[in-house]
Amino acid sequence: MAHCAQAAKPALGEGRVADYIPALAKADPSAFAMAVIDIEGDSASVGMADVCFSIQSISKVFTLSMALAQRRETLWERVGREPSGTGFNSIVQLEHEQGVPRNPLINPGAIVVTDTILSDCGGDAPAHIVSRLREAAASDRIAVSEEIAASEEKWGDRNRSLAYFMKSFDRLENDPREVLSAYFRQCAIEMTVVELARAGLHLANGGVDPLTGAAFLSRAQTNRVNALMLTCGHYDMSGDFAFRVGLPGKSGVGGGILAVAPGAASVAVWSPGLNEAGNSHAGTVALEAFSDCTGLNIFSDKRPESSAFED
Repeated sequence: MAHCAQAAKPALGEGRVADYIPALAKADPSAFAMAVIDIEGDSASVGMADVCFSIQSISKVFTLSMALAQRRETLWERVGREPSGTGFNSIVQLEHEQGVPRNPLINPGAIVVTDTILSDCGGDAPAHIVSRLREAAASDRIAVSEEIAASEEKWGDRNRSLAYFMKSFDRLENDPREVLSAYFRQCAIEMTVVELARAGLHLANGGVDPLTGAAFLSRAQTNRVNALMLTCGHYDMSGDFAFRVGLPGKSGVGGGILAVAPGAASVAVWSPGLNEAGNSHAGTVALEAFSDCTGLNIFSDKRPESSAFED
């Protein structure tokens, strides 16, 4: 872990903090934290690992898992599975494809996924999402930041446009205002890198938490989620992330990235300075160093080293 932090050090402060959501603009671009936990429960962390940050679009992984567990294969009737090649809040493809989002990890796709949770949970969707994350992370302190949620709501005109545009094609089951309220709040969830890595551990173990035995997804569903993270998890730089890091991953404009090494470990990193696609710049550098030194790159034939987390 120290090696990863050292590799990321020259990149700290580079990139641009997300400022289109004013509450996120306060973040320190030189902040850094990283945590990893393997399926045996061994863990390590470095940097500001006890600082909570807004997970933003990383929440889409967990809402996708919830919707997939409930709707199963019928979910794909409402949202596609292909990389978009455009910005995460682009409306261009929606018009061309009659309101069907290209994948569930861009904003319009995630709004549709949240819509299904709102229909299925029969109550407060954000509370159900927070509850799911608390269970997966084994932490009761995970919560929605009211300040960030309010900022999302105030400055969320692009997302409102996406939701109402999809509603015009009859692609939403609920009132767009209710769907957007739930979506803004899920993006405003805050947690630490330690909690985030722990929350993603079931994705490294066929959908089952290896430490508690709780089943979140089937193995086939887990494979689907990980595949989408690899191909779509970093917007129009997903190919570059797969090329450099070689792990399924999902970024958020709060500066976080969750990455999964199937059969081995879950790793989370946070550094708010973003590259041009909205992904953590230093976080990507740290994860590239992590996959190189551990051999956990899914395209590698290098045998993982058990002591690599501590290096």
